[in-house]
Amino acid sequence: MFSKIIPKEHAGSHSNHQKFFAQYILALLVNLVSLNLFNEYWDYVLIDSFSISLLTAIVLASLLKLTIIVEHKMATYFKSKSGLAFKVIRWLSTWAVIFVAKLIILKVISLSFGEHVVFSGPVHGLVSFIVVVTAILVLEQLIIKKYHSLA
Repeated sequence: MFSKIIPKEHAGSHSNHQKFFAQYILALLVNLVSLNLFNEYWDYVLIDSFSISLLTAIVLASLLKLTIIVEHKMATYFKSKSGLAFKVIRWLSTWAVIFVAKLIILKVISLSFGEHVVFSGPVHGLVSFIVVVTAILVLEQLIIKKYHSLA
């Protein structure tokens, strides 16, 4: 239907900076919407205002992107090595980076916003934070998958 209305044209190539910017804006918007939906519908997530949720989304998007960069650099290093031991180390180090990063991000949010942003529930809010971050990452991947299917 849309192919009749909008002709398929190649928009040209994009620089790495443009791609990163687009990915960051997508992540920021997904974070913002997700945080506000969890705030509205789940008692374990409490955010005082939209402005605070926007700032939290910016911090969260920035730190998650940084985590992904670190994880990919480590994975690339271990992929260049051969043997079962390096595959196991790669898997364990990836898991450790991702898990420890969640703890760090939660602490940064807690230090930055104090009582204005609260993740509560089991394990001092860690479980609710991990649920929120997992939902955000799944939603991002679904949007990216849909975007690529439109080509």
